[in-house]
Amino acid sequence: MAKADAGHVPAGGIFSKLRLGGGHGMGVAGNAKIIAAPAYERLLAIEPYLKRAIPILIVIFLVFIAAARLLALMAQRDDIEQEAKLLVALTAENLAQSASLSIADESEITQMAAGEKITAGLRHLADPAEWVLAFTDSNFRVIATSPSGRSLQDRTLEGLVTGGQPLFMFGERAGVLKVRIGSKDWLAAVNLVRDKGAAVALASYDGIFADWRRTASLNVTLFALTASVLMAILYAYFSQAARAQAADRIYLEAHQRIDLALVRGKCGLWDWDMARGKMYWSRSMYEMLGYEAADVMLSFGDVASIIHEDDGDLFELANRIVAREIDHIDQMFRMRHADGSWVWMRARAQVVDPKAPEIHLIGIAVDVTEQRTLVQQSEAADQRLRTAIENITESFVLWDARERLVMCNTKYQQYTGLDPAIIVPGVKRSEIEEQMTSIRSERRLVGTGDPRAGATYERQLADGRWLQVTELKTRDGGTVSVGTDITQLKQHQGKLVDSERRLMATIHDLSEARRAEQDRARELVDLNRKYMRETERAEAANRAKSEFLANMSHELRTPLNAIIGFSELMKQGLFGPLGSERYEEYVGDIYSSGTYLLGVINDILDMSKIEAGQFSVDREIIDLCPLIHETVRVIALQAEKKNIEVETEVADSISLYADRRAIKQIVINLLSNAVKFTGEGGKVTLRARRVARAVMISIEDTGCGIPKDALKKLGRPFEQVQNQFSKNHTGSGLGLAISRSLTQLHGGALKIRSTEGVGTIVSVRIPAQPKPSQPVRKVG
Repeated sequence: MAKADAGHVPAGGIFSKLRLGGGHGMGVAGNAKIIAAPAYERLLAIEPYLKRAIPILIVIFLVFIAAARLLALMAQRDDIEQEAKLLVALTAENLAQSASLSIADESEITQMAAGEKITAGLRHLADPAEWVLAFTDSNFRVIATSPSGRSLQDRTLEGLVTGGQPLFMFGERAGVLKVRIGSKDWLAAVNLVRDKGAAVALASYDGIFADWRRTASLNVTLFALTASVLMAILYAYFSQAARAQAADRIYLEAHQRIDLALVRGKCGLWDWDMARGKMYWSRSMYEMLGYEAADVMLSFGDVASIIHEDDGDLFELANRIVAREIDHIDQMFRMRHADGSWVWMRARAQVVDPKAPEIHLIGIAVDVTEQRTLVQQSEAADQRLRTAIENITESFVLWDARERLVMCNTKYQQYTGLDPAIIVPGVKRSEIEEQMTSIRSERRLVGTGDPRAGATYERQLADGRWLQVTELKTRDGGTVSVGTDITQLKQHQGKLVDSERRLMATIHDLSEARRAEQDRARELVDLNRKYMRETERAEAANRAKSEFLANMSHELRTPLNAIIGFSELMKQGLFGPLGSERYEEYVGDIYSSGTYLLGVINDILDMSKIEAGQFSVDREIIDLCPLIHETVRVIALQAEKKNIEVETEVADSISLYADRRAIKQIVINLLSNAVKFTGEGGKVTLRARRVARAVMISIEDTGCGIPKDALKKLGRPFEQVQNQFSKNHTGSGLGLAISRSLTQLHGGALKIRSTEGVGTIVSVRIPAQPKPSQPVRKVG
């Protein structure tokens, strides 16, 4: 066979008959159509129709057999019934004839003669037990019967037989009828004997069809067994078919997975029958080469025509295999793709049975085009890398995971001072380092502690040069070392160290100066902050005192004007002598104004002493209940004038560790404010209770209340005099500030809750127990 030209697809080959894939290749889905489906797929397509036809045929066969046997049994039953009726009729007729001959001269049938006739008639019957032969008189009363009919003796048949009236009326002309006696069915025939009686023949319906029923039962049993066997066979068939279908499905899925794996792996299967010169390709082979898959056998020439002529001779290879020189193939060659390009394939095959007379090869072909391209690119990249490593100014050496030399450049050979013949790939690192005499000293530099950062060394060579060597680990466990000449850096290192020392000294001096400046700046900032706080406090105190003086001027001027005015009137005697009633009223006004002025001055003095820190607290354990009742009595007169109800809710046994005078002043000030700002007919409630480790005193009134925006000003010194809440009432307005200050001196707190137009609640919370460091003084 002549070798085809590899540069083109032969016109007469199988590939010229296949529609090409258009240069796009063939994917898993298959851009090319399959001309003929594989044989196993055609069988799997026909199998469902066969499986559906077999049960239908078996059912039809069973129905046909059942119908045929049913018709045969019904025909046999009819024949048996006709024969039985004929036999019954003949038996009755014979009894009647024999009776007619024997009783010709008698008036009626005698019982003895009838018994002889019945016995003679039973001899001619096959199964006498299933027959009843009887003679009756003219009234159809049984006078003689066979042994099986003893129950009918001396009984009238007309009353026993159901459905036999035609027999008693017409006799033998009525024929044979099916009648019922008791619970059994009978075939009955009656023959009249010349008005002297009748001969009766009864055949048991069950006895007549006993053999037929046995035959029918046998046929039903055989049919059931046959149907059961066929059903078992059908079940076994379906079970085997299901397993076969599952196996076929598994085979098909496995075949598809193999095809998918072959296509994805760019691998194909081929089967070469050398005796017939035919070759079978898997679908993946066609897809790798871009041809449309075909379920046909390829000829030897078709395959040889698409192999590149420079990559081997397929005919020569076949001759060597036929000559038994080789029994396997492992070769790389190029095959023409459908788009005209060349695809590198690596074919591997093995002779199935080297001893067989006909040689048969099975193998695989793998698309290695990308691998060859990658190998070529890798070789080119490796060559470029080696050239780059050789031309760098640093020394470079690479060791594998077993500390053997992989590659190095000329700089490394120069720095080691070894003969290039010794430094060859594969030599152990320890052997090379033992022969290195050019290294005078080595010092490892401190790294970051990260293993991936590698290690850095400083080496001094024998000729005085310095190298900085950095060693890094590769991914495969090897080691790469890069050495840089740092001789010039080392020469300038001393100068750099001196300069660094001088620089560090200068930096230290600058740091000290900067630290001193920062300390002075912080001191200035602190002084400025303190100055600003004192300035704000002084300004606030100045504003408060100015407001206080402005408010107090009215409080002081009003009583002084009254005192001076009334005194001048009394001095001038405008209303007569001093003993008149009018001057007594003036004396009362002078007394009340002086008293009020004294109270204002006392409040100012108390507030001043508290603000100056000169107010001393003399703590003692006091009983709170009597103290509160005493203060209530002081305010009671003022409350009665305004018809205000004062209510107290204080436990009898409640004690407090505090200054008695201060607590009394707190309660009096708060009660006075409550009564002062409560209208006519109002109510003031004072409560005292123990809360945890403190005593809570709360005073609630139903007065005018205080707006929310004014609550924050209440209780502050020099800001409570003559505001919008006290301008209509007398008083200095310092009582609330004094109460809050006295409460704070006891370590307590004063809180105000108020709703405008509803009332105000003032709560004082004072610790009930002394601190461990405070002495306790009891008052008896």
